[in-house]
Amino acid sequence: MTALLRMFSRKPMFSDGEIDLTLSHEDVRDPECGIRDGYTFYIYRAGTRHYLGYVSLRLGESPALYYLGHIGYRIEESARGHGYALRACRLMEPLLRRLNLHSVSITANVDNLPSRKTCEKLGCPLESIVAVPPAYRAVCAGAEWKCRYIWRVGPGA
Repeated sequence: MTALLRMFSRKPMFSDGEIDLTLSHEDVRDPECGIRDGYTFYIYRAGTRHYLGYVSLRLGESPALYYLGHIGYRIEESARGHGYALRACRLMEPLLRRLNLHSVSITANVDNLPSRKTCEKLGCPLESIVAVPPAYRAVCAGAEWKCRYIWRVGPGA
């Protein structure tokens, strides 16, 4: 999404006083990957249009999503190290509950320690470390291995 479109995005849907999540104008559907629907939120510093990154929820089930994960996030390099991905995931929890999702997967590259720590701080157990088949590596930005975490958000989580 261009900087101009981000600048004119809607009001925040979720906020914790430090960051705001604003629904993007992007279409998350991707039938080839098995993503039947979803949401992408831009992460801004609260009350500003200072773009920090994004967080996405991908709805569906498929072999590609097994390696890609239901939740994905990216934080701008200049904004890393402040826990914004963790905060963004926590802000999406009411949405997950509203969608009656009891658990979602989050994957991280084996060498991406900040993302793995985000999953651990969310309370996600490491389900497994899996080899990404060559057919799905393009979807996973070339990753050969993925850590699969499961975030339980429903009743009894």
